[in-house]
Amino acid sequence: MNRFLTLVALIITSLTHYSCTKDPFDDIVSHERAIMSFKIADGQIGPAIIDRAASKVTVTLLMQEDTDLTKVAPQIMASYKAGISPASGEPVNFAANGNKMTYTVTSESGQKRDWTVEIVPFTETLLGTYDIKGLVVYGGTGPEYGGGAVLHMTDKPWVWPASDGPAVELDNVLTFEYTGVTDEGNTYGTVINDAGPDGKYADFRFVLNPQTNVNSFYRKIPKGQGTWVRNYANNTVTFTFEDGGTATGTFIGPGNIALGNNLSKTVTDNAFEFTLNGTDDWDNIYSDYDKFVKRPRRFWVDVKKR
Repeated sequence: MNRFLTLVALIITSLTHYSCTKDPFDDIVSHERAIMSFKIADGQIGPAIIDRAASKVTVTLLMQEDTDLTKVAPQIMASYKAGISPASGEPVNFAANGNKMTYTVTSESGQKRDWTVEIVPFTETLLGTYDIKGLVVYGGTGPEYGGGAVLHMTDKPWVWPASDGPAVELDNVLTFEYTGVTDEGNTYGTVINDAGPDGKYADFRFVLNPQTNVNSFYRKIPKGQGTWVRNYANNTVTFTFEDGGTATGTFIGPGNIALGNNLSKTVTDNAFEFTLNGTDDWDNIYSDYDKFVKRPRRFWVDVKKR
């Protein structure tokens, strides 16, 4: 019992001593006067770029219809025990000086440092309404032996269902709307895939022998409504379907894509490009079955913005 009481007394003494120990930094006056973080709540794309050597902060901001650069109220963290003016959360007018603002950080010791914060306007080019203009596949086993081809799906109507093959997608309309920005700086929103006047979506089924459902390859943009996330770091757009499934591709502009072996794909306006993971089938080389079903390589949904 005595040993137990002695142990308790030692613990109490130790805790009392610890609580009374002076903070070793209490007598150290900080001279730090930096901006550590800078965040605009609505529309900031990625973290702010802080250049300590140049005393500059660069913030990329998505420009929306209601964006008002005359009343920006950022959340700012300065160095330990430092003050900042204008204060964190205080509305300031960036528009008055070319989207720039000077903040003064004052260290605990009273030393001051001016920081220039610049807002770089950003426009999400994906937003808007698009008409689907074409569905194009690059596929085939052994393209170095002539087995590859770049084919418009609608150029081979006999390999698809007569009533709801790929052709019914060509009156579809895609509308991309903005919802917000993730903590990682990725824009996201909703996509509406309107079936158009015919009210139909393509059923991607290869109807020749052997009949094969290839919707897993070619249904990349959700029917009806889905969501999208655009990752600028990876240059990708990810679509999420109502059932939780996803498809990831890239949104590309006009140009010519060299595919090798004298094959290429021309994008006239814009396209969503997807990489497909087919498997070589040397027994069916040169056939439509090989190109569309067994060894599709890349897929483009050609679109034109209204």
